[in-house]
Amino acid sequence: MATQPTIPKGTRDFLPIEMVRRNYIFDTIKKVFKLFGYMPIETPAMETLNTLMGKYGEEGDRLIFKILNSGDYLSKVQEEEISRENSSKLSYKICEKALRYDLTVPFARFVVQHRNDIQFPFKRFQIQPVWRADRPQKGRYREFFQCDVDVIGSNSLLNELELVQIIDEVFNKLKLNTIIKINNRKVLAGIAEVIGHQDKFVDITVAIDKLEKIGLENVNTELLSKGLTDDAIAKLQPFFTIKGTNSEKLNIMRDLLQNSETGMKGVEELDTVFAYINSFEFKADIEFDITLARGLNYYTGAIFEVVAKDVKIGSICGGGRYDDLTGIFGLKDVSGVGVSFGADRIYDVLNQLDNFPESAEATTKLMFVNFGKDEEKYCLPLLAKVRNAGINAEIYPESSKMKKQMTYANKKGISYVALVGKNEIEKSIVNLKNMQTGEQKDVTVDELIEELTARHCEEGRRSNP
Repeated sequence: MATQPTIPKGTRDFLPIEMVRRNYIFDTIKKVFKLFGYMPIETPAMETLNTLMGKYGEEGDRLIFKILNSGDYLSKVQEEEISRENSSKLSYKICEKALRYDLTVPFARFVVQHRNDIQFPFKRFQIQPVWRADRPQKGRYREFFQCDVDVIGSNSLLNELELVQIIDEVFNKLKLNTIIKINNRKVLAGIAEVIGHQDKFVDITVAIDKLEKIGLENVNTELLSKGLTDDAIAKLQPFFTIKGTNSEKLNIMRDLLQNSETGMKGVEELDTVFAYINSFEFKADIEFDITLARGLNYYTGAIFEVVAKDVKIGSICGGGRYDDLTGIFGLKDVSGVGVSFGADRIYDVLNQLDNFPESAEATTKLMFVNFGKDEEKYCLPLLAKVRNAGINAEIYPESSKMKKQMTYANKKGISYVALVGKNEIEKSIVNLKNMQTGEQKDVTVDELIEELTARHCEEGRRSNP
């Protein structure tokens, strides 16, 4: 009996129409990255386990997909080590490699390894899949693509402004209404300091990051379970009720954090970033959000998160500044900042809103109907000429019934069909049919190319006004 084919949970196959739409997202994002002077790199799907472990916090480490060593992976393990049931220690002995959890830590490793081959500040973008052993659910997958853009080797807060501009430009081109939320990890460290729990900084940030998802009461309960006192939790509450404009919120933060040097430094950095932002017009709403924490341990300064206004699906883009991520690989004091676009969630949002342009629906613009060997022989040079003009085109491979060929064109979403029979051959013309309107007209091949090229340009302008 044949085995029923399946794929692992949290992964997906993509049909051609889905790939065309995904590539529309990737191409849009790439164009914006290049517009701002960023260059592409790639890193391997797997890294050494030591490269990844300990960089994402306790929760992140648990979600790393480890790869068993080749061959007899238990050959170097003593029997008593297995019986101790210490899976964490055992994993280091039987797994030397792991699938990358994100693109930022591999990027830091890349920078250190290739520091003599790159120019600082180094502006890179990277579009590749990552893997997380998370529980699959709507908008959350175990294999998904990230579209990262980072600049490393510069402390300037102009880089934060540029990232906000990139975010706004990408989602403007994708026609998505968004909110860009900004905070600073120094502000969060200052909060931990003024409530008397610097030692619980990670616990506090992890809990605060869940505020929107689980609510204030549950956040307070979690903090209590992590060892915070009732007094400390009470001191924390005013930070969750801050309202007003970005400027008003920052002024309130100055008062609340006046006894924390670190916290005040974070407020100053936010002040500078928002001063830059206020000098420009943005399509997105941009707000200071004190509850934004982002759980990754390596963030040290500004942090960003983007949500779609019209669809509830969680973050569709996020990132922040990391001051010494390369230091763990031996290159100290190299600051970087970047954001990552979640292509899969962006796809889901565009799909739900039916926001993909018509130009992203089909790859083939023109199909030549196949009437037989003589007509096929005549059409093949015309097909080559059309392709040389940059128009995606094909010929039906067999002289099947007209209904079958037209059904194929319809189902594939082909915009135009070229009908060339004996009469057309004698007159050196093509009967061009618009598959959407049903309109048919006789044209020369040069006129056909001119019309389809003009239509393609018009669709491009509608997609990117």
